[in-house]
Amino acid sequence: MTVTALPVPRTHHVSKGWISQVLLAQFGVFLAQITVMAFTLSVRLHELAPDRQEYLGYVLGIGSLASMVAGPLAGTLSDRTRSRFGRRRPWVVVPAFLGLGALLVVATAPTVVVLGLGWMACHLTWGIAGAALGNTLADTLPPGQRGKVAGLGGVVTMAAPIAGILLAGTLTHDALLLLLVPGAIGFLCVLPYALLVREPDSRGYAVDGSVSLGRLVRSYTWDVRRYPDFSWNWLGRFIFTVGLSFSTSFTAFFFADRLGIEVGQIGAVVAMTGLAGGLASMVTGMGGGFLSDKVGARKPFVVGGTVLFAVGTLVLAFAHDLAVLSIGVLVTNAGLGAFMAVGSALVLDVLPERETQAGRFNAINGFANSIPQAVAPLTAPLLLTVGAAGAGKNYLLLYLVAAAVSLAGGLVITRVRAR
Repeated sequence: MTVTALPVPRTHHVSKGWISQVLLAQFGVFLAQITVMAFTLSVRLHELAPDRQEYLGYVLGIGSLASMVAGPLAGTLSDRTRSRFGRRRPWVVVPAFLGLGALLVVATAPTVVVLGLGWMACHLTWGIAGAALGNTLADTLPPGQRGKVAGLGGVVTMAAPIAGILLAGTLTHDALLLLLVPGAIGFLCVLPYALLVREPDSRGYAVDGSVSLGRLVRSYTWDVRRYPDFSWNWLGRFIFTVGLSFSTSFTAFFFADRLGIEVGQIGAVVAMTGLAGGLASMVTGMGGGFLSDKVGARKPFVVGGTVLFAVGTLVLAFAHDLAVLSIGVLVTNAGLGAFMAVGSALVLDVLPERETQAGRFNAINGFANSIPQAVAPLTAPLLLTVGAAGAGKNYLLLYLVAAAVSLAGGLVITRVRAR
């Protein structure tokens, strides 16, 4: 077979059909993964270890650590995959299928340790599938569509867990269905992408050297001086995600504490406020994405999103009734929608070596999410115990710290020179 260079990035717009199929697959991946993280893990942990809320942080942290370690390796292998199905599609379909088995482990886990291992496998498999879809966007989208598609992707990101939690609210009587139904729906959403998106045959693409242990180790690092915009953006996203993880890891327990409701009964309240917050994030995500393409600027929307998120987190810190909690959720989600949607477009704008190493650098960028998601849940229990009496938890301190840290992340992103 003739060896050819990798395809050059597109300069013309991609079709609406292609975009819809990729976004549907993203919806499925997020539905299967985030539903577990946002709600189902709390329910299962409450069944296995009542009154040990801190275990949730440890379980989430283990999953994020596994994803963090495997991400660049999977990204590098995706860049180098040569198959008739292309470079990215195998890394979407196979992990999503394996993710169904991981959800079964979470659903039937008899102990917290097995639950943690099941979540680690779940986070790893569905995370790899989601990352491969992100690599597809990096390979294909021209600059003029990145904000719009990122905005629509933000809608998908927010809609999937809301749909999952609403679905979970009807299945709380059966732990097996609570996990497997969202997973099955998620996999079905991936199938149109697998069957209809025609990624070019990559068997004839040139390969840059052989795989070695040294090359794989180096794939976890990058030259910060050579890619300053990528580096500043990475650091800002990292700091912001620490604050985000502080404020979201214990949502079910936080709401139950402030409203005086049992954790097992909090699902409907979380779903209602989450739905309203999700709608707010969709508006700011889509609006910010479309406007950022039109005005040719990303940073004002990204930094503005961090400010809104910090304000909303402060509201949550002092909330003690459903009305104020709902306001806090609305404001935080409005900020998060703008940050995530336009921030995703900014990531694509500053991504180095797009033609040959998009998977690797997307995975490295994923560190800005996975490291905080691993570290913050592990350290949040320490903040919860500061000044707490008896079995009480200091959620005020946790949310004040979350607000300050998330705002600091936005300030760092102002150092990015790209629009």
